Amino acid sequence: MRACLAIAAVLFMPAFSYAQGSKPCEELKSEITKKLDDKGVTGYSLGIVAKDKDAEGKVVGTCDGGTKKIVYSKTAAAAQAPA
Repeated sequence: MRACLAIAAVLFMPAFSYAQGSKPCEELKSEITKKLDDKGVTGYSLGIVAKDKDAEGKVVGTCDGGTKKIVYSKTAAAAQAPA
């Protein structure tokens, strides 16, 4: 449940990033990572891709003046092992 709330919070971040102006991608990725880690979210990866490229996952931010996007995706570590 906490992970879902954290993901929902991160998904609203792009709306706020426009008000703050454009940021370098590594800086924004670092901020998103810190917020997710503070919420206890595990088993994820964040990738930086060109805005016009397709990528698996959800876009959680844009950077470098809107030319790139940050994509959130679950990793294999997020899957639970059978008991």
